[in-house]
Amino acid sequence: MDFASEDRAMSLSPDEYSLLTDLYQLTMTACYVGEGIEDKPASFELFTRKLPDNFGYLIAMGLTQALDYLENLKFNSSQIEQLKSLGIFSNVNHRFWSVLAEGTFSGNVWAVPEGTAVFANEPILRIEAPLWQAQIVETYLLNTINYQTLIATKAARMRDAAGPDAKLLEFGTRRAFSPQASLWAARAALGAGFDGTSNVLAALKLGRKPRGTMAHALVMAIAAIDENEDAAFEAFHHYFPGAPLLIDTYDTLKAAQRLAEQVKAGKIKVQGVRLDSGDMVELSKQVRSLLPEVEIFASGDIDEVEIARLKGAEAPINGYGIGTKLVSGTPVNGVYKLVEIDGIPVMKESSSKVTYPGRKQIYRLMEGGKMKGDRLCLIDEGESINPSSIGLLQLVMKDGKLVNQPEPLAAIAERTAASVASLPPECRRFDNPIFPTLEISEELANLRQKFSKSTEVK
Repeated sequence: MDFASEDRAMSLSPDEYSLLTDLYQLTMTACYVGEGIEDKPASFELFTRKLPDNFGYLIAMGLTQALDYLENLKFNSSQIEQLKSLGIFSNVNHRFWSVLAEGTFSGNVWAVPEGTAVFANEPILRIEAPLWQAQIVETYLLNTINYQTLIATKAARMRDAAGPDAKLLEFGTRRAFSPQASLWAARAALGAGFDGTSNVLAALKLGRKPRGTMAHALVMAIAAIDENEDAAFEAFHHYFPGAPLLIDTYDTLKAAQRLAEQVKAGKIKVQGVRLDSGDMVELSKQVRSLLPEVEIFASGDIDEVEIARLKGAEAPINGYGIGTKLVSGTPVNGVYKLVEIDGIPVMKESSSKVTYPGRKQIYRLMEGGKMKGDRLCLIDEGESINPSSIGLLQLVMKDGKLVNQPEPLAAIAERTAASVASLPPECRRFDNPIFPTLEISEELANLRQKFSKSTEVK
């Protein structure tokens, strides 16, 4: 292979999923094969040790794409030849190549349904599979679940701040971390309660109509040629009569005054306007007085804290277009750790990175539709479980096959809304939230203590 050549497109297709991994997943797999343990039954759990600052919860998202990845995991002959040509694997057992060539994902997956609120140290997903399979999928699973969970959580917080009636549109494609990320961000936002996305490809893939307004460039271009800002409004309204008009390119209030005069004269029917700069509270109030029947959209580096501020100031804003503050930010630092191998519970004991051993289940106690707390247990605990609690981890893939068809985004959005509404108010606040109680079962606590003592340096 000519390693000096470059693929300038750097695009991804499903048949390349297998190579979208970190090198050490492959080198560890080679070691497992060499030691003859590659098919030992193993369980890995994906969870976060802590939440981003001032996040009181996370909304699990990305499972659908994770399962799609597992369904399509396969190394073809060309990919194996590429790996051989690297020279990195020259000392591995020859069976390593046949394991890759013949292998597909054949394990079980337990996961929290998308749209469910989760907390630190609670497994979002568990893989139960032959060791090499469970190991090699780590990178992709963390990528899709970490990112979509971040976007879904931020979107849910924004929906919580805006209320159920405000229109929320995802405008983040130009600020997302990659073209692929822009598709995932749009999906996660819709799954967490947004009403639409401006990303045309994402909308079409998800069976939605793309949503948007107009940009300052159109106003400036037509106004420069016609020497009249109103000509830009008239032109856009002519071709897209229901779309909001962007009125802050020059003087927001003067533009609103002229539109109001045209509306009264019956020359134009304005359904919405967008404000992208300035004092949103005062401008929205003045625009509302001039155009009382028109929906007002706000955009421009808006997040949940700003939405809450605008609502608190009684700004008459009907909807928000949200980009940068939605698709970027402090990452969700999910990790993927081995918890059981060949029936033996295991745990990590590194400083500040200790894990809980064994396969686990989360039981959520609900009363009157409100969350009272979670209990983290080993999966074989039964008698100690409150019969009123709900086991969050569900079997979603068995022997490499989906248990059920993927859920529609509308159902996921409904679950997100119900899940957030069930949380205590102090958990939902944006400054110094208080987490719900997470009780560790006595059996799990004892197992962790037992393993800690058994591995002490003598």
